[in-house]
Amino acid sequence: MGLTESKGNMYTWVTHTWNVIKGECPHGCTYCYMKRWGKQKPVRFDKKELKTDLGFDNIIFVGSSCDMFAEDIPEKWILDTLDYCEKFFRNKYLFQSKNPKRMLEYNIYFPASIYCTTIETNRYYEQMADAPHPIDRAVAMSNINANNNNCYVTIEPIMDFDLADLVFLIRQCDPIQVNIGADSGNNNLPEPSKEKILALIDELKKFTVIDQKRNLTRLLK
Repeated sequence: MGLTESKGNMYTWVTHTWNVIKGECPHGCTYCYMKRWGKQKPVRFDKKELKTDLGFDNIIFVGSSCDMFAEDIPEKWILDTLDYCEKFFRNKYLFQSKNPKRMLEYNIYFPASIYCTTIETNRYYEQMADAPHPIDRAVAMSNINANNNNCYVTIEPIMDFDLADLVFLIRQCDPIQVNIGADSGNNNLPEPSKEKILALIDELKKFTVIDQKRNLTRLLK
């Protein structure tokens, strides 16, 4: 596919997406947006993508279709992807993972980067399958942010939560911005009430910027 112009609404400032590691994400979350296109092929490394002209002055979401830092992803795939990004050093790159602990392992290899993790709730639900617990994600992001002040958190799809505990996790990440969105795939997830969401937004606004996604409107009626 090469470099693809970004048309999604998760990050309005992202200009392009680019995927070298493709196929079914090892995390196996039941609500993964990629499932809307049917069953995915086994995860694989597409070497042809390493011939892509990534241009310059772009903000590229690398690995938008498959979490390239999942535990089952081979180290060589990750390093080859990061090395290729470095060749186009005039860009910025967004790396988002539900396993940010593994991003820490490659910290010295990252080009100019924006880091993000998804924390849908402070709880663990079976729909998360093999993804790390949200608590582990927050701990890892706090460590990333100790050396990098360019971190974001996405709460999408938001699932029912405990207010004080979720606010604590997000605060540990010290994000520049928090994106909040709802399930758009009719996945029958445990969702919070309107009152809980509004209370969460009020608390988060005390220390970060909030971006409410359009799909959150369904839960705020």
